[in-house]
Amino acid sequence: MAVGMAISSADAGDGGGFAFDGKMNKFVILCCIIASTGGLMFGYDIGISGGVTAMDDFLEKFFHSVYLKKHHAHEDNYCKYNNQGLQLFTSSLYLAALVASFFASYVCSKYGRKFTMQVAAFIFLLGVLFNGAAFHVAMLIGGRLLLGCGIGFANQAVPLFLSEIAPVKYRGGLNILFQLMVTIGILIANLVNFFMEKIHPWGWRVSLSLAGVPAMLLLIGSFVIPETPTSLIERGQQNQGLETLRKIRGTENVEKEYQEIVHACEMAHEVKHPFRNLMKRKSRPQLVIAILMQVFQQFTGINAIMFYAPVLFQTIGFHNNASLMSAVITGIVNVVSTIVSIVLVDILGRRMLLLEACAQMFISQLAIGSTLMVHLESTGSLTKITSIAVVCLVCVYVMSFAWSWGPLGWLIPSEIFPVETRTAGYAFAVSSNMLFTFLIAQAFLSMLCSMKAAVFFFFAVWIIIMGLFTIFLLPETKGIPIDEMTDRVWKQHWFWRRFMDHDTPGPSRV
Repeated sequence: MAVGMAISSADAGDGGGFAFDGKMNKFVILCCIIASTGGLMFGYDIGISGGVTAMDDFLEKFFHSVYLKKHHAHEDNYCKYNNQGLQLFTSSLYLAALVASFFASYVCSKYGRKFTMQVAAFIFLLGVLFNGAAFHVAMLIGGRLLLGCGIGFANQAVPLFLSEIAPVKYRGGLNILFQLMVTIGILIANLVNFFMEKIHPWGWRVSLSLAGVPAMLLLIGSFVIPETPTSLIERGQQNQGLETLRKIRGTENVEKEYQEIVHACEMAHEVKHPFRNLMKRKSRPQLVIAILMQVFQQFTGINAIMFYAPVLFQTIGFHNNASLMSAVITGIVNVVSTIVSIVLVDILGRRMLLLEACAQMFISQLAIGSTLMVHLESTGSLTKITSIAVVCLVCVYVMSFAWSWGPLGWLIPSEIFPVETRTAGYAFAVSSNMLFTFLIAQAFLSMLCSMKAAVFFFFAVWIIIMGLFTIFLLPETKGIPIDEMTDRVWKQHWFWRRFMDHDTPGPSRV
């Protein structure tokens, strides 16, 4: 992304529109990087939990029955980690995040995106303290619940901040910085687990405690970044909003964009109950798509892979160190592929990336399931060559997810709602993500035990459904200003336009 490059909405979308003057500048990039450390918190936690639950010292202290089962001579390859308490350690965070996201929506609207990020970092740090010092399961789960509240607040505020502060032409790429930080967090967590697994008996404590680093980065950095112009204007601080808009656009000529934001916020002020307004017919397209994007993101099976990558690789015959190293490899693939998404999302568009990924994920899931079904019985292990082939297939799968449903699952819901329902609508998106993340995290090891290799066919079927959804019901939003979505996206779509009130004018284009 070239610093100083002039942008305009007319250059960037289907259907024209008027130009917004502005430049991509270093200050915007700095703000987006700082805010996206909220994704680093989320990613580190995703990556760390799977590695810690594979560590013998951790299992022996908190889940002794799983420890004994893991080391039993005649264990079932698919069932050795099947324990509801162990799964609750991973999944409890997402249940807390689900509930917290609705409180975060109120805080985000009332006090701004910046303050919400500060609250997220503070609560997350409390959870880190509980987890790092845990001496019984209740303290461990309590810490996870606090971490979940922090994640709920961060995942609510950060993508909205990124979408609102980014120039139209680069909104997709800048928003995906959040997902890039998620993948970097996962990779860092996998590396930490790889080294901490060798430190007995407290290596797991270091792994869990280091989650405080990204939270501190977000907390400190949040005092450097500004509030978004939309949030300032929405809360009655028009002059400060105008000054901030000039600063982030790098030009004095921001009157057109400012007036559009003001008009959108005036419409938002007429809505006294955003959650109730969200239930109206005209909000149904955005709400349905925002929720389904989160459901489908989880039913790709990605978090089953990322949560339990070390456990999964042990299942297919790798020992502890080798399984953690394999998780590091998939983490590197995840990061590199997310960078591909940043480069291509505003060039190829959202739909193209999603559809290509559906084909790639479907083929790799079928291949993984077929390989395990043929070569991995309940006892025994895969040959070295077959194990390496499975790791390669997992990398192909992770690669396609990381440039599509991973980042776009957060990007698309953050850009499709009008101001009056934006925080409420995004709260539904975040809570849906957390609910289905919880369900998958809580159920995956049990599904692996009961369905064995067929669990990968289960996710493959969902990928077909996702592809059909993208083809028929998901409109392209590349290059369209977020306050023009109603007129230029929903009222033009073959299916969703029936839900729009055509007598209601869109934002002013004076």
